[in-house]
Amino acid sequence: MPVAIKFIDLFCGIGGIRLGMESQGFKCVFSCDINHECRRTYETNFHETPQGDIIGIDEHNIPDHDILCAGFPCQPFSISGKQKGFNDTRGTLFFEICRIIEEKKPRVVFLENVKHLVHHNHGNTLNVILEKLSDLGYIVRWQILNGSDFGVPQNRERIIIVGTLKSAFDFDKVQKKNRVVLKDFLDKEGDFEFLSPDEYTLIENPKEQPVSGLIFVGYRNKSIRKVGVRPGTEHLSRVHKQPNRIYSANGIHPTLPSQESSGRFFILTDDNRVRKLTIAECWRIMGFPESYIKVSSIGEQYRQLGNSVCVPMIEAVAAEINKQCFGGKT
Repeated sequence: MPVAIKFIDLFCGIGGIRLGMESQGFKCVFSCDINHECRRTYETNFHETPQGDIIGIDEHNIPDHDILCAGFPCQPFSISGKQKGFNDTRGTLFFEICRIIEEKKPRVVFLENVKHLVHHNHGNTLNVILEKLSDLGYIVRWQILNGSDFGVPQNRERIIIVGTLKSAFDFDKVQKKNRVVLKDFLDKEGDFEFLSPDEYTLIENPKEQPVSGLIFVGYRNKSIRKVGVRPGTEHLSRVHKQPNRIYSANGIHPTLPSQESSGRFFILTDDNRVRKLTIAECWRIMGFPESYIKVSSIGEQYRQLGNSVCVPMIEAVAAEINKQCFGGKT
């Protein structure tokens, strides 16, 4: 019987990365997250309680593992440049990852973050991360991946960083899928929250954005700030505020944001009506299974999803990690 390939799940949130890794036969041996509600959801679904704040966790007590996974928060680094050691990462959560890597030396490091990490602090943050992983002996590769390329109708771009001890990880081998559209993920029946026609304005001749697949069709007629708005541009204040924008269900949905707790995501359906996207549909377009158990309030669920990952994208990367780094042994 083959030996299980083990991974740890740092900053585990509600377990999106774990679902993707376990789909490839990898075994989770440790998890942690500082958020109480995320830990409750995680425990309900995986039957184990993640440890709390990573800062208080002794790296010597973490089980040995083959893959370190971390969807870590992005923090500014104190010193730019090419200094060796960890002087420029101390005091950041990335340093907590580094001290665990230094102690445990996993064969693979798998990191996930928002696309903005590429430009954060004028690119210095990403450069320091790559340099530190290299200092620790890893061959590092990274790429921006989009959830819409992996079978979910959401334009959700994230940076994936993979560090390996031997040969470099080849992102070109990660298997993508044909794009799907939002309407195929919507509930046919339900207690939907529709807008009345006087609550929104549709634009003429909407066009699909070729790269993202979004089809912007209109905006809600919300009251807007008048002070400082130039005459003749009042409507732009409505259009440019993301929660006020309306997209067609025949295209891709924009990124579900972590700051949103009210679920103000409105779509134009095939019957030419505008309604709110339900929380169940939000879970679906993140790629979570229908069997996933939700224990938090609706507002907290919106926050959890906004901070999570598109599960099918993680599955695809995990599949290639299995093939390229472990010979497909699981």
